[in-house]
This record gives sequence, structure tokens and C-alpha cells, in this order.
Amino acid sequence: MLKKMLTILSSAMLVLTVAACGGQSTSAPGGAAGGTSAGGGEQKFLTIATGGSSGPYYTIGGAMSKVYKEKLGYNASVQSTGASVENINLLKTKKADMAFVMSDVASFAYNGQENFKEGGAIKELTAMAGLHLNVVQIVTLKDRNIKSVADLKGKRVGVGAPNSGVEVNARMVLAGHGITYNDIKADYLSYAEAIEQLKNNAIDAAFVTSGLPNSTVIDLMTTKDVEIVPIQKADVEKMAQQFPFFVSAEIPAGLYKNDQPVPTAAIRNMMLVRSDLSEDQVYKLTKEFFENLDALKEAHSAAKEIDVKTAGKDLVVPLHPGAEKYFKEVGALN
Repeated sequence: MLKKMLTILSSAMLVLTVAACGGQSTSAPGGAAGGTSAGGGEQKFLTIATGGSSGPYYTIGGAMSKVYKEKLGYNASVQSTGASVENINLLKTKKADMAFVMSDVASFAYNGQENFKEGGAIKELTAMAGLHLNVVQIVTLKDRNIKSVADLKGKRVGVGAPNSGVEVNARMVLAGHGITYNDIKADYLSYAEAIEQLKNNAIDAAFVTSGLPNSTVIDLMTTKDVEIVPIQKADVEKMAQQFPFFVSAEIPAGLYKNDQPVPTAAIRNMMLVRSDLSEDQVYKLTKEFFENLDALKEAHSAAKEIDVKTAGKDLVVPLHPGAEKYFKEVGALN
């Protein structure tokens, strides 16, 4: 009997040992243990840092992860974050492998400015592609009688989540109009939080800087009369003298029940990748991204602006060699 029990125990221990040696964690983000294959250093686990779950970053990122799973066999996952500033820090610490960011934040990180002064320049940042424009949408309610950026003085304003590109952007737009946070009552709110506060009449306006349309603004329109505060072209040109990444844009008539197009400012979005990913892998990521662009467009209309002919040009950080190889191959770069 004792011999039989010892035999059973030995067999059980053998099974546990084999399982322990052969098993791999599937929960680790890209840079963690178990994330690369044995040959060639290709990383099979991929974490894409996006933004709030109600924004275009998250929606497009979800479509990307599906493409990478189906076409490359990667275990790709999407991480909801506070967006640009947080995403760059996730890349820096290798807790994300790809990240959506706004060009202004990427520029500040690369040059050690604004939110990145204390930590210093992050020179290892590399880009996979330039994407769609992030359009500054200063959302208010018609009964607030806010007709210009100057009218925000003294008002309670949602300026974006802490460590988000929206918040950095809000400060620059306000500064371009001679306004600081001392002139307003700033609330650090995400898209969803700001819209909820507008619904509850707890704030007067909110910065919602994203692709068009933003689903939270559409949601607000179901219960409130929404108005978009214009940013005049002359003011955008003035801001661009100090911050070249600003460009003029328009919110099309009818998008938010607006009778006329609303002039505003915009900043280009970018897809960054970890600089230590191999050239071959980033080439594959870039190739599948653009060859499956229709799937991304179906996920969110903002992706309709992405153009392979311009995606590798005029970026504020260097292109990853793998992305550069792809753009040269398709004739989008010399």
C-alpha cells in the first residue's frame, strides 16, 4: 500500500514539474517575460496603449489588435489609459509596445519640455506612422453663452485628464489666447467625466481633443443643446509660431447639429513603437496596419484621414527603421 502511494505521489510531482517548465504567462505585457519567441527575437505578446474607452484611440486600437491577431498571430491587447503623456511613460518603461500619442506631447517628451522637464528628454522614442488629426473641440452648452475662448474666463472648465495630451493641449490653447489656469476654474476630467459633468451642469465647458466625431459629445447631444466654441484661424496661426504642430481645421457643418463649419485648431496623432523592437517586426506591424486600413476605417471614421503617402513624413520624432523600410518600399519616402 505504501509503495502504491509513493508511486502515485511521484507521478503527480512529475506532472507538476513538466507543467511548470512548459507553461508561459500570457498576462505579461509586451516587454515582460514570455513575450518573445525563441527565434529572431520576434515579440508575440503586444500591448497597445490607447486612451479613454470612449475615445477614437481605444476604438482604433481595438481594430488594430484584431488585425495583428488574425494576420500575424500575435497575442495583441489594448490598454485603456490617460492617453499621450501616460502612453509615452508606458513605452519608456516597456509596459507598452505601441502607443497612440499627440504630436505636441511626443515633441515635448523628445525634447524634455513641459511635462517631461523634470525627467529629461526621452530620445529613444520612435514613430511607426503619423495618423489622423486630433481636433480641438471646446464643448459647451448653448445656455452658457460662451461664444469665444475669451469667454472661458471665470468659468469652470474640464481641461482633460491628468497626464493626458488633452490637458497639455488645453493649456497651450488657453495660453495662445492670453489665459492661464488662474483665469478659469480648471477641472482635470477625462472625456467621459467632463461630459457627465456638463450633463449635470457642474461645469461650463470642456476640452475634448480627439478625432471626429467624439462619441461622448454625440451622447451629450441626446439630452443637451451643444455648442462648439470656435478657435479662429488667425489665433491658430499665432499659436503655430510658437508651437509648429498646430494647424487650422474645421468641424464640419451638421456634425454636432452646428449650422455652419466651426473653425478650430488641430494636432496630428502619431503611433509610436518601442525603439528596441526589431526592424523586421516593426516592418510587419507597419505593413499590416496599412494593408488593413479599411478595417480601421470601419471601426472609427477618424481613421479615414490616415494616408500612407504622408504617414512617414514631417514627424516630430524619428521613424523606426522598420517603418522607414515599409514607407520606402511603397514609394511614400525617398
